[in-house]
Amino acid sequence: MPNFEQMMRIFLYVGILLVLLGFFSFEVDAQCSMCKAVLESNMQSGEDAKGKGINGGIIYIMFVPYIIMAVAGYFTYKHIQKINKAQA
Repeated sequence: MPNFEQMMRIFLYVGILLVLLGFFSFEVDAQCSMCKAVLESNMQSGEDAKGKGINGGIIYIMFVPYIIMAVAGYFTYKHIQKINKAQA
């Protein structure tokens, strides 16, 4: 089992990777088939605001699991620190 320093180094690398991915992200147009059909019909009629709104909502929903994992990782880190202090 890796020691505390190795685990913290892994968490640091994963954190840096996530931050870099956030900086180099680009706009993605991904919807379910029904949403895509509605948006294509709206774009043909000249309305583009709905498409941007739905894409923004999809991106927002996509990041919620990452935020939850980050919070869980933080509390795990604090718990490991507490255990290591108790053992020292």
